[in-house]
Amino acid sequence: MANSATTSLLASLQDLNAPQLRRLLVEHLTKQKLGLYWESNAIERDSALNANVVLPRLLPDASHTPPGVTHHHNLIIEGDNFDSLRLLRATHAGKIRVIYIDPPYNTGNKDWVYNDHYVGKNDRWRHSQWLEFLYQRLTLARDLLTSDGVILVSINDENRARLELLMDEVFPRRRLGSLVWRTKDTGNDLSQRFSHVHEHVLVYSNVGFKFNGRVTDRSKFRNPDDDPRGDWSPQPLTKAHTYTERENTYYPIQDPDTGYWYPCDPNRVWAYASEKILRLRSNGDETAFATALAALRSDTIEQLITKKLIYFPPCNPCEVKRFDCKKDLVAAIRSGNGPVLPKKKTPLLREDLPDLDFWVGKPIAPGRPSRKEHWNSKPEDQRLAPLSSWIAGVNEDVGNEEDELYAPEVLRSSRGGVATDEIKNLLGTKAFSYPKPLSLVQGLLQQATRPGDIVLDFFAGSGTTGHAVLALNAQDGGARRFILCSSTEATSKEPDKNLCRDVCAERIRRVIATNGYDASFAYLQLDKYEAADVAFEATPEHARLLISMRETASVPVDPASGAVHVVAKSGDWLTVLCWQATPEVVDLLAALTATYGVSGLALFCPRPNGLQALLQASGVQVNAYSINDALLKGQVGGKPRSTMPSADALSSTAADTEPTKRVDSQGDIA
Repeated sequence: MANSATTSLLASLQDLNAPQLRRLLVEHLTKQKLGLYWESNAIERDSALNANVVLPRLLPDASHTPPGVTHHHNLIIEGDNFDSLRLLRATHAGKIRVIYIDPPYNTGNKDWVYNDHYVGKNDRWRHSQWLEFLYQRLTLARDLLTSDGVILVSINDENRARLELLMDEVFPRRRLGSLVWRTKDTGNDLSQRFSHVHEHVLVYSNVGFKFNGRVTDRSKFRNPDDDPRGDWSPQPLTKAHTYTERENTYYPIQDPDTGYWYPCDPNRVWAYASEKILRLRSNGDETAFATALAALRSDTIEQLITKKLIYFPPCNPCEVKRFDCKKDLVAAIRSGNGPVLPKKKTPLLREDLPDLDFWVGKPIAPGRPSRKEHWNSKPEDQRLAPLSSWIAGVNEDVGNEEDELYAPEVLRSSRGGVATDEIKNLLGTKAFSYPKPLSLVQGLLQQATRPGDIVLDFFAGSGTTGHAVLALNAQDGGARRFILCSSTEATSKEPDKNLCRDVCAERIRRVIATNGYDASFAYLQLDKYEAADVAFEATPEHARLLISMRETASVPVDPASGAVHVVAKSGDWLTVLCWQATPEVVDLLAALTATYGVSGLALFCPRPNGLQALLQASGVQVNAYSINDALLKGQVGGKPRSTMPSADALSSTAADTEPTKRVDSQGDIA
């Protein structure tokens, strides 16, 4: 018998017309089948979703402003990170190259505040609330990334599968992989004799992203054979396949100068095809042979030998083995005196191999041939080792016997307990639960960032990401910027709690002071308005901060004291903000082109049409834009542009709007 829900569904279908039914069918057929589902309609939705417009407000006393600083390039934003992301979507869309977050793990412990309360293990919709919570934020964060941007997300083993499916939905076809980090050395869960001692870092990136890898060490390039092409490094000739898996690349190699032969490792065959083997398998068909040869993506072993790109190690003639009959060869194999790999001592010839007869009477040399890779064969930016997916411990041995030169670059990090001590040393108290070690985040950013990148963490917590950015800049002289978003985590039971101010910002402040870093940060709070109220409630300072963030990705230190404020100079254009439309203001604006040596103004003002006409009549090239439109841009009325339009692309047809807020002081140009 159909239940009430099914009955209700069938009844509703009866009321739909043909176009509605067709649309419903299309939605059903195109809906992702192998994905993640959560009961988003049955849970308490994020209360922050109701606010329309978010505007920044600077708190000078909470900011860190050393003498001489005019603009803050680092930002700490206090508030719900959903609101912070909506603000950044309006100011930083397409500008942030690296996002690292350590979101709540949804363990049911008292560590995740959602809609003014902690979500516990017994909450019926715990997982759905968590997924909805992250979905809303990740979809906003996606728009902030540059075309070659990347997002790295820490997660525990329990919730990795859910989060990975969610990110597959938010970032389709953008999964790069994951890194594994060992969190501790000893287990503490004996109930099932199984202890979780690792976490993951999920990596999703846009198409152009690459980790930095590791630059090849030139000291490993030498020239023992006086090759006229210069220094070279020996590279392995083998691949991880057995002779039964790759029969075409199981063959002997001969040194044409000495006549010595080298057997192929049956457990690790050669990486290159042989013309001899290809011709043999073509059965005399020259067309088939030519086709097989043309299909190869690299040189054959014969071509490499002819080009003298194969290095045969010198050996003492007394070390060369020769077996005059198969019986002697088999006896040597059985006694362990047959040809073996130089280091591992594993046999190269076995009784079960099909080619034993070939080796009778052949001089078999010790050592292994290798492929030469010359230092000058690749541009320097291509001589890079990739990043390993394993994050090793500080003292962990991660040696690579096969290929040391191009072994993956391995991040190193201390265990999780060290992070708590790092905070205690700075703040004098534990202050924050489950922080990440500085070494972990710094290592990730070292591999993911370039010196001038903007790094965002919208689950900033104790501020480790900001600390890592500052430490990394000090290490390599970079100019990376951080944006940290943190809530207060205040609840009805703890109304005065302020994690952002008292832990995150305070940590960054002490890190700067302790290490003598040349850095500052702006501390911002968020004001929220209905879109219809922006024209009446927003202040000139709101406009100045928002436009400055959008144009320069920075926040001015001093408040504007005049009617005209110069925001930025870009090429031959000057971005300017003015609060009034008076004859005195027109004169000030007209003089700016000569003062700053520019040909035109991108003007944000209360009466764009009128001011543009007056300035053009004075011979000034102007693109005028409404202040109110600027405040709403990117938050109301559709998806924001990936980047702020250039000054000469700004619309000059914005509707006139009377100013609602006025600055009384006159004539002071910021």
